[in-house]
Amino acid sequence: MDIIRGSEKRTIRAAKTTVIHEYDTRDAFISGATAEINGRYPEKGYVVNKTHKELVYVISGQGAYLTPEGITHIAEGDVIFVDHGDVYAWEGSMTFFMTTAPRFDPEQHILID
Repeated sequence: MDIIRGSEKRTIRAAKTTVIHEYDTRDAFISGATAEINGRYPEKGYVVNKTHKELVYVISGQGAYLTPEGITHIAEGDVIFVDHGDVYAWEGSMTFFMTTAPRFDPEQHILID
């Protein structure tokens, strides 16, 4: 068992519009975080996860999951599965919890203009 206390979280300002709270586990195969989006992330373009998958639960608010192919509206209570290789962005005013497998690695989270 591994408990990560709120006082142990790492807070990262990923953009002017986005604050992420990372909860680092000792397990190399999974990690968790909350994200607060107020606007668009990334602010322009998209991101792609080269190697990891994300399961995202919208805790509060609403917004959109953007891809080059279109827009999917999301709201509180929705779950979004983001596979590795998916090209996407978030937009709206929302807070979500995401778990990442394998453990999140910022070097594998690539910004695309």
